[in-house]
This record gives sequence, C-alpha cells and structure tokens, in this order.
Amino acid sequence: QVQPVESGGGLVQAGGSLRLSCAASGSTFSINAMGWYRQAPGNQRELVALIRSGGITHYPDSVKGRFTISRDNAKNTVYLQMNSLKPEDTAVYYCNVYPPRTGYSWGQGTQVTVSS
Repeated sequence: QVQPVESGGGLVQAGGSLRLSCAASGSTFSINAMGWYRQAPGNQRELVALIRSGGITHYPDSVKGRFTISRDNAKNTVYLQMNSLKPEDTAVYYCNVYPPRTGYSWGQGTQVTVSS
C-alpha cells in the first residue's frame, strides 16, 4: 500500500490561511473520491472536505465557506485551502480516499495549529 503524503501544515494566528497538499499514488487518486480529514486530541477523525472524481465538492457546516478542496489529476494531488482559520481548526490533517476503507492507508498527516 502506498501512503498519501500530506504537507503544508504549520502554526498560524486566528484569521490566517494555510494551503495543504496531499500527494497520492495514481491508482489511489484516479478512480476515487478524495477527502481531507482531521483529528484533534481526544476527538475522532472527521471529514472536513470531499471532492468526487468529477469535481463536485462537499463540506460540513463547520468549515463551509472557509475551506476549499481541489484536485490536480495530472499531479495526483489534492489541495485544501483553509482561510479564516479558528483555534478549533487545530488538528492533524490527513487525506485519504472517501469513504476510507481497507486497502488505502493513512499517511502521517500534517499538523495545523491555530493560535488565538
């Protein structure tokens, strides 16, 4: 199994922006809907953005209007643009297929920390 590789996290003040990137293998990326997920300490992993192979996107209310997911099929890469960040966005962010399932590994994730 080839793990996705997430990058772009960091420390940012509330109201700031970050852009996350996720490089996935071609076999993972080309036929699947892809999602960005996050997990804060003590919480379950949650979906924060979804993009289907045709480009249709979905977001939970908690990030709608602030986060934008996109994909570059030629580069097998998924992006997450995060604007107007809030302290409650602090978490480790992961990408994976949607829905997550056996045969598709989780990567190491990238830490996002938003200070108040």
